[in-house]
Amino acid sequence: MSILYTTEATATGGRDGNARSVDGRLAVTLSTPKELGGNGAEGTNPEQLFAAGYSACFLGALKFVASKRKIKLSEETSVTATVGIGPRADGKGFGLDVALKVSVPGIEGNVARELADEAHIVCPYSEATRSNLAVRIDVA
Repeated sequence: MSILYTTEATATGGRDGNARSVDGRLAVTLSTPKELGGNGAEGTNPEQLFAAGYSACFLGALKFVASKRKIKLSEETSVTATVGIGPRADGKGFGLDVALKVSVPGIEGNVARELADEAHIVCPYSEATRSNLAVRIDVA
């Protein structure tokens, strides 16, 4: 694989710390949600960051496959990623649950589904998770 872009981020303090990208464009305070035993302080968490990254990446993949098919997507096209975390069934750690809601206004339902299916093949987040978790995709 020919790498086109590389970035780096460092976290300190774990789920109750900070994370910052090497260029400083991303700098966030992290806090553990109450549901995971934290105090729910102001800050973000890895699941929110993953949801934001996956939804943005999947939307980019959707735009890419639409452009290859010469389909113009509305500015209102969106992808919402829902990310859950919980104990794995094997009792050896934690796992993620991911669902994507793809909204493609102005595009026929079957065409929107085809685009979402193609985007799921193209998206590097989908590729990274493909053998590790089942990503549910709902097309609206």
